Amino acid sequence: MKKGIVGKKIGMTQIFAEDGRLIPVTVIEAGPCPVVQKKTVEKDGYEAIQVGFDAYAPNRAKKLVNKPLTGHYKKANVEPCRNLRELRLEDCSGYNVGDEIKVDVFEAGERVDITGITKGHGYSGVIQRWNHHTGPMAHGSKYHRGVGSMSANSDPSRVFKNKKMPGQYGVERVTTLNISVVRVDTERNLLLVRGAVPGPNGGTLVIRDSVKA
Repeated sequence: MKKGIVGKKIGMTQIFAEDGRLIPVTVIEAGPCPVVQKKTVEKDGYEAIQVGFDAYAPNRAKKLVNKPLTGHYKKANVEPCRNLRELRLEDCSGYNVGDEIKVDVFEAGERVDITGITKGHGYSGVIQRWNHHTGPMAHGSKYHRGVGSMSANSDPSRVFKNKKMPGQYGVERVTTLNISVVRVDTERNLLLVRGAVPGPNGGTLVIRDSVKA
């Protein structure tokens, strides 16, 4: 990755382009992200920077941040943050501990990849979780939203591994690729990207330059 930033999903809205087209966009509060630690090949075996996002109020930090993390932030002279993420950049030489990464690293028209944790749906059946068909919905069917055939009863007399079955649905790390940046608001630290991104409103996102653009 050449550049990246951590942000928070605010919600979705729509804006008009200069030619009058209506564009659905997701509003993301991106940065500022202070650099908390810089990792090097000599010391850590790889190059990366560790950045924080969404700083605590001082009285909240005393209650919610443990002593090791407090010392970690104090060493970098950075206020404790709610989120701490590592960005493995191709070239970290331009960053130093204490520097801030702001939303202006991106420009309108660029393509980005956005990673987040999807919404949780709890324990779900196969129709919601795997998009299976329902059974006949007539009264005499008595089998409407079941799994369907599980396996042969004589040979192999077992359910194969990876059979799609009911279970926990959502709360997965998902990356949406090649999303276009529609607008950058540097004054309010807002990034407007086309379409939907993973996760609920208020969820933490990692935005980086696209690997397929």
